[in-house]
Amino acid sequence: MKSGSVVSVKKDSHLRILFTNFLRSFKSFFSALLSNPRAVTGSIIMILFLFMVVVLRRVMPYNSTPNPEMILARPSVAHPLGCDEMGRDLLRRIIAGSESIFLISLFTGIFTVTLGVILGLIAGLAGGFVDRAIMFVANLFLTVPNFPIMLALAQILTISNSILFALILSVWSWAGLARAIRAQIVSLKERDFIQICKVMNLPRHYVLFGELLPNILSYIVVNFVLVMRSAITASVGIMMLGVAAYDHTNWGAMLNSAQGYIINPNALMLWLSPIIFIVIYQAGAVLLSNGLDQVLNPRLRRL
Repeated sequence: MKSGSVVSVKKDSHLRILFTNFLRSFKSFFSALLSNPRAVTGSIIMILFLFMVVVLRRVMPYNSTPNPEMILARPSVAHPLGCDEMGRDLLRRIIAGSESIFLISLFTGIFTVTLGVILGLIAGLAGGFVDRAIMFVANLFLTVPNFPIMLALAQILTISNSILFALILSVWSWAGLARAIRAQIVSLKERDFIQICKVMNLPRHYVLFGELLPNILSYIVVNFVLVMRSAITASVGIMMLGVAAYDHTNWGAMLNSAQGYIINPNALMLWLSPIIFIVIYQAGAVLLSNGLDQVLNPRLRRL
């Protein structure tokens, strides 16, 4: 058999092993997920919010036209949460604003985790000058308070969509994750099973995707959910301060418009409604992250 054919067979066998291990891990993950109450509860909450974004937003469209006759109307069958300061239905406004909230948190999680994991892997695997340079930049980002910088960027830049908003939040959120990923990769490189892979001269892609990444997958997934939760707090805070009010249905923008009606007893639901939904969303993210940590982390699963 030619040497090229031998190499091809080896690559196919490695890919087959990776795929088999992936399917086995996938089945094990879902069986463990369904047996974890926190993960199930958090998943249900997040699925309900996704249902709100995808389905309810179209079934119950928001009408932004003011209705003077319904200003600060109390909850009723027609308006379960009442109406806002311009007579618009609060529930429909909440549902309309869920899209920007969900997309901002999702894109922030994607951008932050992608940047943090890639830079952490490069620093941990490369070492030397590359490692020192990446960690130096990461330390600079960690020493600067992120929320004031986010406020400044949001004020300087014209935020017109959720992706740009998420980029602003991600720029100052990746450093801590990159340092943690780098530390875990440096530690894993010295483990016996990685040394055995080197002795067996296994391909780098197998070592990376078959050995290193599965061992830090739980940390990556949990941080993805936690970044989503933090993005909600940051985006709502920026919107509430009126720095980047590009969407008046955003829950932070709703809190901003409700500031002048806090002492008005008829406006209770005006500021309470977005707070309730924010708390529920945050609780779902926390429960999901804790549950996923227990499901994906073998040491916690044995406890």
